[in-house]
Amino acid sequence: MSNDTKRTVSDVMSTPLETISKDATVMEAAQRMREQNINALVVPTTPRAIISSTDVLEAVAEGRDVSSLSVSDVMTTDVETVSPDLYMEEVAAMMTTYGIKHLPVVDDDYVGMVSSTDVTAHLS
Repeated sequence: MSNDTKRTVSDVMSTPLETISKDATVMEAAQRMREQNINALVVPTTPRAIISSTDVLEAVAEGRDVSSLSVSDVMTTDVETVSPDLYMEEVAAMMTTYGIKHLPVVDDDYVGMVSSTDVTAHLS
């Protein structure tokens, strides 16, 4: 397959990007993920951060009160990001290398999210 016909992140990323404040509760994050049928939200902070369903699950499993626990207490910081023009094969390699399931897509600012589900659907 030539590079002209390879799919890029911009071909498959989820938009619009769903975000949540670092001051929101983990419960609010979980509710937003359920409503939007997604597994991660970008937390617009510096350094870049996300909260995923795994972060929520870990907080619940630890017996923490997610109704008062803030997103900033459980979010994943310094997340890897990708550009919209990166090829999906490269995204798959990054996810495998770093053991991650979500990558925010950045082009000067956040523009979308690509997930392991997107990778699987578009490489199969």
